[in-house]
Amino acid sequence: MKADNHTGLLTKNKIEKVSYEDKLQLENYLEAISAFEKLTYQSVYVIDYAEMKFEYVSGNPLFLCGHTVAEVMEMGYGFYFNNVPEKDLQLLDLINETGFDFFEKLPIGEKKQYSITYDFHLQNKNGKSTLINHKLTPLFLNAEGKMWKAFCVVSISANKTAGNAAIHKQGSDQIWHLDLNSQLWKKQVKPQLTERELEVLRLYAQGLTINQIADKIFVSPDTVKYYRRRIFENFGVSNIVEALSYAVNNKVI
Repeated sequence: MKADNHTGLLTKNKIEKVSYEDKLQLENYLEAISAFEKLTYQSVYVIDYAEMKFEYVSGNPLFLCGHTVAEVMEMGYGFYFNNVPEKDLQLLDLINETGFDFFEKLPIGEKKQYSITYDFHLQNKNGKSTLINHKLTPLFLNAEGKMWKAFCVVSISANKTAGNAAIHKQGSDQIWHLDLNSQLWKKQVKPQLTERELEVLRLYAQGLTINQIADKIFVSPDTVKYYRRRIFENFGVSNIVEALSYAVNNKVI
């Protein structure tokens, strides 16, 4: 298709002039995060490490644990102590300590390319626990290169237990997993799938059954099962829900 046939895409909202006052809006970065909140089912929030508080908390109920946004903002770091079981708090202590040790050793110019993901339980007002997946990446660094503000995304975890801490570098096939026994980050290479395996995984993500996938790619159901087994082996998982979660968290699809 030629652009000439789709002039509306190029001209409908083309802005010819941006004033100095317009550019000042860029300073209020929380508006961008608020806009992102509208587009995702996930909970999002911002940590300010200078004030040790939450600078922004979205209204998604998963993270709120039955509290209002205002209540969570008021609690700040106290939210974790009130809503994370003691065993998982100890895990978070370890992940924070080793994670920031890892972060401090990185070149300042590369620090914003890294993110960390891990699982822990959140407990609501009624005492019911939910295993969530927590992703965190730097938003702003201070002049010394320390993480000043961080952007966090929270969703339901597809794993069965807390932990599963991993560090990712944008644009890299390398992943660092935290070994809880040695308390060291161990570098691994992101599992690589064939084009056919990726196709099967994407079709599963669309909700298709084995038979529907087989019809779609013109193979037998047994062949689809073979590809699925290969995906499980590559990811080190045991079912398709875990495989899809792994693929999303590790940016495979």
